[in-house]
This record gives sequence, C-alpha cells and structure tokens, in this order.
Amino acid sequence: MTSQVQIKFRSILKNLTSHPPVVCASNNLPDASLKMRVDKDADGRISKEEVTEMISVSASANKLFNIKKQAGEYAALIMEELDPNSSGYIMIDHLEMLLSHATAKPKRGDRTKELSQFLSQKLRTTNDHVVLKIYEVIKYFVLDNWQRAWVLEVWLGIMADLFAYKYVQYKNRAAYEVMGVCVCLAKGAAETLKFNMALRACAAQVWLRNKTRLGIVVPFDDNIGFHQIIAVGIAIGVGIHGMAHLTCDFPRLLHADNEKYKLMEPFFGKDQPPNYWWFVKGVEGITGIVMVVLMVIAFTLAGPWLRLRKVRKAENSKANAPKGQTKKKGILEKILDKLTGFNAFWYSHHLFVIVYALLIVHGIKLYLTHDWYKKTTWMYVAVPIILYSCERFIRAFRSSIKDVKTKKVVVYPEDVLALHVFKPRGFKYKSGQYMFVNCAAVSPFEWHPFSITSAPGDDYLSVHIRSLGDWTAKIKEVFSKVCQSPQMGKSGVLRAEFVPGESNNPNFPKLLIDGPYGAPAQDYRNYQVVLLIGLGIGATPMISIVKDIANNIKAKEEEENGIENGFRTAGGTGHNNASNFKTRKAYLYRVASSQSSFDWFNGVIDEITNVDKNGVIEVDNYCTSVYEEGNAQSALISLLQSLNYAKHGIDLVAGTRVKSHFGRPDWRQVYKSIAAKHQDSEIGVFYCGVPNPVEELKQHAADFSHKTTTKFDFHKENF
Repeated sequence: MTSQVQIKFRSILKNLTSHPPVVCASNNLPDASLKMRVDKDADGRISKEEVTEMISVSASANKLFNIKKQAGEYAALIMEELDPNSSGYIMIDHLEMLLSHATAKPKRGDRTKELSQFLSQKLRTTNDHVVLKIYEVIKYFVLDNWQRAWVLEVWLGIMADLFAYKYVQYKNRAAYEVMGVCVCLAKGAAETLKFNMALRACAAQVWLRNKTRLGIVVPFDDNIGFHQIIAVGIAIGVGIHGMAHLTCDFPRLLHADNEKYKLMEPFFGKDQPPNYWWFVKGVEGITGIVMVVLMVIAFTLAGPWLRLRKVRKAENSKANAPKGQTKKKGILEKILDKLTGFNAFWYSHHLFVIVYALLIVHGIKLYLTHDWYKKTTWMYVAVPIILYSCERFIRAFRSSIKDVKTKKVVVYPEDVLALHVFKPRGFKYKSGQYMFVNCAAVSPFEWHPFSITSAPGDDYLSVHIRSLGDWTAKIKEVFSKVCQSPQMGKSGVLRAEFVPGESNNPNFPKLLIDGPYGAPAQDYRNYQVVLLIGLGIGATPMISIVKDIANNIKAKEEEENGIENGFRTAGGTGHNNASNFKTRKAYLYRVASSQSSFDWFNGVIDEITNVDKNGVIEVDNYCTSVYEEGNAQSALISLLQSLNYAKHGIDLVAGTRVKSHFGRPDWRQVYKSIAAKHQDSEIGVFYCGVPNPVEELKQHAADFSHKTTTKFDFHKENF
C-alpha cells in the first residue's frame, strides 16, 4: 500500500513539472487563496518558513496540537517532495494542485456500486397496505423486545397478584368497616413495596449472568433500566401507601364514632387517638417519615442532572465571568459542588442501608397486625439482604487477600490515567468484563467500576480511567505525584513503573480490586462477526476484546504449526483451545474527539496489526475534531497525512499503522458495508461511549436486520 501511495504522488509531481500549472478555484482552498495568505511577496514561491506557518494555522483550525508542535518537521516533508533540487522554495501553483486533489471528493468506485446493487437486490420489499405495515411494526417490535416484555409482564403480574391478595384480605377484616377502601389500597401498595424493596436488594444478577445461560432469555444488559423501573415502582408504592393513610385512614379513625372505634381498640387501645401527632410520634410514624425523606434524597441525587453535574454546568454557562476576570463561586455554586457528582450519588444511595433497617422496624410495629407470622416484611427482605451482605463481605475478603501491586502508571494529557497491576493468582476473566477499584488514598469506602483493558492472556490487569468526576480526578492527582516528568523529546505523558529488584521503585498508593463482573461486551464470543464501536474512553472494553482476538489468532497459528506445548491455550483464556474460538472477523471503530486521545491505545493497535496477518481485525480510527474528508479546511492535513503515510507507513493523526479518517463515521454506510460482506450472518454490535449515538446505532441495527438477510444484535455498555 505504501508503494502505491508513493507512485501516486510521484505521478502527480511529474504532471506538475511537465504541464502548465493549474490555478484552483478559491472555494477549493482554505478560507482564501494561498497566494494572499502565504505568498506575501507575490512571487509565486513559498519558503519552508511559510509552509510551516500554513501547517500551524491548519493544525490549529483542526485542533491537531501535536501536529502544530511538529509543524517544522512536516514542512520539511513537503519541501522534500516538492523541492527535490533543494532550491529553498516550492511553487505555490504546485502546492495548490496537490491541495485540489486533497479536497476532491472521492469518485464512486466499484465497491460503492456493489453495495448499491446489494441493497437493490437484498432489501426485502414491503407492501404499502396499512394493515401489513402495522403488522410488520408489531412483529419487529416483538422480535426486538420479547425478552424485556416477558420480564416486565411477570413483574407486573406478581405486583398485581400481591396487591389483589392484600386488598381482598383487608376487605374482609374489621378495619374495612372503619377506614373503608383506603386501608385496602394502603395495604395493597405496601405489599408491592415490600416485593420491590426485596428485588432492589438482590445481588444475584452478576452470578446468574456469569454462571448460567439465562442470558438467552433474560436481558441482563438492561439491568440498570430495570433497576430504575423498580425505583419507580417503589415510589408509586410509597405514594399510594402514605397518601391513603394520611388523607383517608387516619382522618376516618380520628372521627370514628364510639361504636366503630370499638372494632379498632385491639390495635390502637381503648383511648381513641386525639390528633395527627399521635400517629407521627409513634415508632410507625417516625420510621415511615424518615424512610420517605431518605428515599427522596437518594432518588433526587441519583438523577442525571445532579449525578452528571448537568445542573452545575448549566449554572456555570449562565454565569460566565468576562474575559480577564476570575469568577468567584457563589452560594448556589458552592451548594451544587456538594450536592452534585458521583460522590453525592454514591453516598446518598447507601442511605438505603438505613432504609432497610427502618423498613424492618416499621413492619414489626404494624398498626393492624399483632401475629408475628402476619408481619411479612422481614420475610421479603431477609434473603436479599443476606445475599447483599455476603456479596459485600466476599468483595472485602477477596480484595484483602489478593496481593495487588501496581506495575505501571501512565498519565496522559487528556486527563486519562492508565493503571497496570500485577494479575493476582487465580484471577480469571473474559474480555469485555469490568472490575471494581478502590484506592484508600482517595476514599477508603468507595469502589468504582472500570472496564478491563488488558486481555485474559496478559500477565497484568489494566484499566484506563478518565477524569470525569470527583473520585476519578482525585485518583489521577494522587498517582501523578509519584510519576516522573517526561524527558526532553519524549511525549508529554507522566510515567512510573515498578521494576523488580530496584531500590528506588516508586511508592504507589495502595489499590484494592474486586471482580471480575459481567458486562454486555463479554458476549462477543457468541458471534462469528462482531462490530465494536468505542467513543472516547468508551473504547476500553473494545480494546480488551481485540487483544483477546489477536491472542487467539496467534495461538491458532501456533496450533496449526504443531506447537502443542509451551504456550497458553487460547491466548491464556484457560478453558478453550484457540481452534474453538468462534469469532472469525472483527470491525473496530474507534472515534475520538482529539488527536491525543489516540495515544491511549496506540501500542495495542500496532501490536494487533503485527499479529493479524490475514486481516481478521479491521480497525478504523475517526478524529472528529478534523473537518471531514473533502473539506477545504482539512485539505492540507489530508496532504500531509498521505505524504507521511507514504514515506513512513505511520498515520499522521493517530500515530499508528492504521490510517485515520476525519469527521464522524457514516454509520448507515458502515452497517450497509458489513451487511453486504456477511449475508445470512448474525453480527454482534457492541457499543460503549456517550449516549448520543445510541438510538441511531440501534435503529440502523434494527433496519438492516429487518430488511436484509443479515441480523445485527445491538448491545450497549452502561457507560
């Protein structure tokens, strides 16, 4: 490929020197004519200094600051190509010609025609009849959501049965004669509330996903969504239970005549309650009010506007100080500092430990029941609480006995911390899974989940942590203090590494880990073809997957060469031979908003290209800060990219052997291309990143699954 690019540029240069120069139209060049912007003395010649300035301006416009720093080196590259006689200048008309080639839209090739032909032949025709359209919509909805549908149906059915059971039970009791239908509503809602509180505390989801095959029928990927639905169910139950008591049951009890109140004497005593305060000051009233307050706090701080600091960001955008002035934090901003972010969410969510204790006390002190076996609250929550307590105890125990030592730390300019620790003995995991990390120097109580970026065959564990909140910013700061500053001429990253046997090893903060835990991306092994999409730091689970695939490719080659001993089977996965590895093709799309973001995994990408001789893994890098191909603003960058790749085989933007693209991917075209290559196949699509593109990616997966013979199964990582 390198030779082809070189031949192309040599032919262009030959044409430039053998034919009269062609002056390009000004709308094909960045902003204005090069003659006016660069050739200030209007002699038609450009010096190396002027080329350097032009590269610097173009790099700034595209936010490629690494290129801007090396503008002089890239100017020398252009001079070398366009000034072979070392005249000290190049002709501006020649440069304009090359830029016109860079801005020219690519012609529609045979591959594009093939894709169009594929769509015209393979897309299933749909009948325009309204009834058939409705039928197809319903059919595809059921096919895409049947797992969610049956789980919700079972959940709603159980709640309806519990509510009806308690409603009928109290309708046949003496309390109904005094408080009427309100007591039935309150008790029915309380029964559903106890069931949902038991579900919320259940900690078996991780074990069921990893150790059973229930994932075929249970949508474990939607665990957070179901958790939120349960929270809504709890809120509704609390609302009905509390309002029925406060607005109906208690007023009727307070104003009941003597004859009716005699029915309630076994539960409330001979003296009729005089006012509302009688109910509030009791154990039942105090525990109920405190539970509601704690739930409101936890639910509020768990919302995205506070948990993700959206309120704080909106407040800051409205109150930006004028340039040159430092803005002092106001009272509102100081309050938002305390009430927003992951820390506030984390600690407030653990208020539910108190809520469960109060719930048990509240259930023991029921107004209308004396028999212990009828006080069923503890029966609902006992097993889930025991499971949760055991899970927390096991986490603490496992993390304390595992000798986790930090191997290497790298702090990148984009506020990303790469942590490498020595793999504890017996720590087995699958690519795509995650683990919890605890750093006592930041907080002894907080455990945060991060995708594992190392492959199962590696002798270390690695995670990449981006500073997006309080805890992540603090751990980056803590580890940065033990890192060494970059040497002259080295990349601007901070590094520190533990070297066995040396006396001056860095004193790393203590780390605890717990895991691994299941995640959607680990299911990639179920597919022969996978499409992996990672945006920004969301590429972390995808990197582990492609490393695992590369390890299996290498192990398979060794098996085929007759090497049966002396290596770890399946790249060190420990339970399958490489010949049983199902994945045969992988497409990795890595999208980054800045050039420096590619630095996080450049070594991995180069390692993959070295191992993958047969093109099993196709990598596409996209830099969204650069204007898309064909745009005049990125013409010079495109020219530099092609020259540098032709000469060195290294991409200018990403710094890897994989040539990067500019702008954002055309996801429809991506799906279309893969559908054409893999007809009658099932493709696993795995996405991790910001939520913005999720609906588009999911819709394309559904559209191509419904209208072609290729089926796309979309999986979203909880990011």
